[in-house]
Amino acid sequence: MSAETDILISPETARITFPEGLEARLRDRLRIQRLRIGKQSLGSRIALGLALVGPGLLVMLGDNDAGGVITYAQTGATYGFSLFIPLMIPLGFIAYLVQEMTVRLGAVTRRGHAEMIWKRYGAFWGAFSLIDLVVANILTLMTEFIGIRVASAIFHIPYLVTIPAAFVFIVSILLFLKYYSWERISLFVAAFNLVFVPLALMSHPDWGAIGRTFTGAGWALPGGLFSAGFLILVSANIGTTIAPWQLFFQQSCVVDKGLLPRDIAASRRDLMLGVIGMVVVATSIIVISGQYLHGLPNAASLDDHSVLVDIGSQLGHGAMVIFALGLLEAGLIASIVITASTAWAIGEALDVPRSVNISPRQSLYFYAPAILGTAIAASVLMLPHVPVGFLNLTVQVIATVFMPAAMLFLLMLLNDRELLGDHVNSPLRNILSVGVMVMLIACNGLYGIATVFPHAL
Repeated sequence: MSAETDILISPETARITFPEGLEARLRDRLRIQRLRIGKQSLGSRIALGLALVGPGLLVMLGDNDAGGVITYAQTGATYGFSLFIPLMIPLGFIAYLVQEMTVRLGAVTRRGHAEMIWKRYGAFWGAFSLIDLVVANILTLMTEFIGIRVASAIFHIPYLVTIPAAFVFIVSILLFLKYYSWERISLFVAAFNLVFVPLALMSHPDWGAIGRTFTGAGWALPGGLFSAGFLILVSANIGTTIAPWQLFFQQSCVVDKGLLPRDIAASRRDLMLGVIGMVVVATSIIVISGQYLHGLPNAASLDDHSVLVDIGSQLGHGAMVIFALGLLEAGLIASIVITASTAWAIGEALDVPRSVNISPRQSLYFYAPAILGTAIAASVLMLPHVPVGFLNLTVQVIATVFMPAAMLFLLMLLNDRELLGDHVNSPLRNILSVGVMVMLIACNGLYGIATVFPHAL
């Protein structure tokens, strides 16, 4: 029997005990069940709703990571108020379409994404998807520490201090907290993602110009739609909206939280709330940078803290500090969830106990590889003269390149009626999902052509 179902009975006490991870998960489920069967007052319904949120909010606010913040800032600085503002809305729908599938898969099968691929399609494809994920996660984690490094300059704290401190915090909450506490602290950190919204309002942007972007007017695209610069930013914006780590993270998060098919509706609301937050925050960052950074020399590079200084010169020192705090938070929350996604995926592939509820001494192989990957990423960003702007955009584009393969496995699993029964994809969801894959492949192909043959398009 698996660790999910083992029941250990002590003959001496005739008392039923459970494996550590399962016992903690059962406590969480009992907490939800008490709220569900209690008096259905407004307060109890709100408490139940709050108890069920978590994976969707974390995956989408974690999606607005430090790399994403820098990418959106580079986008606004380069193109100002242009098509990238209305583009955030369809990207939000795409993110919901993709991530909702992981909710159903996790709630119905009660297995993580890596485990499903490994057991359903064999060791070769399981190893392929795992290597794909781990490489992408380490690269993405580098962008998170970029954000921490850039933000630390504003506070006049050496990044040789802030990066190790952030690493210790990320590792500590993973090692020493149970799932419920880990999730609540992560949500608390993620809430600071919203600081960019009041900053956008404080910038007093030209709302008329923003409105005209939804009609196609005022789309200034130097170099045209097929220039390498434009295509790399399109790919980077897509890559920071949907990435392979998100598939693995949310499905494993649903499993570790102990959500069931009856919780799918609540999980969809949780995800939609996260998507709305992601779109609003991303748009706010583009608005801020479009208002104050567009047209400034070298503003799009973000190779040092000069961009934050430019924001401070326009909005004041307090606004600059708030932006830096938001960048620091974005790096922290994304590092927390990406490190967890690596731990879950490797634990599932190795078939070892795999839950945040399990203590480190019981599952070294669950925690150690994820911590090592995060340590590698942190170490790279402690090197001097790292080209942070170039590295950030490159990583976002790589995420776009890796995504079609990850989506293919997801689609195959979501059409496996033996696994999901009535929860399989509808024809419309399949059509939309295939359309997303085609779009990703086309975007990658056009960017490759524009880079290698700049005059071909």
